[in-house]
Amino acid sequence: MRIPIQVSAESAEPMYHQIEVQLRSLIWSGRLPEGTLLPSIREFAQELGCSIITIRRVYQDLENEGLLRTRQGTGTFVAAVGASERERYRVDAVIEAFRAAIETAKQVQCSREETIAIFERCLNQWMPRDAAKDGEEGGERE
Repeated sequence: MRIPIQVSAESAEPMYHQIEVQLRSLIWSGRLPEGTLLPSIREFAQELGCSIITIRRVYQDLENEGLLRTRQGTGTFVAAVGASERERYRVDAVIEAFRAAIETAKQVQCSREETIAIFERCLNQWMPRDAAKDGEEGGERE
């Protein structure tokens, strides 16, 4: 199974952090459900063009968080994530994104009213009312 993770050597973020953040998000969002077998450390490192040490660190960090479990001789699997934890993660992720957007608005000296207008314009563009009614996610449209 190919895990949809994108890494960039040009990013200011360390490669292990890029991988860990994306893998954590895939697990919390349910896109990698409980019991999913992840690639071996060696396979994943080769696929992403990074070192085995990088993937080992990601797997260990996520295992320490309880998101992964490793069975000797069998592999590394996505652990069970409770519905309440998943919901909390979803809400916290959106709150963090809003916090970052508000910080940016303050840095470029947008007023509260301008910020609300920009938010509503973006909401209408990327999450129109019809899509919300249909249960469609307002994901990545351009």
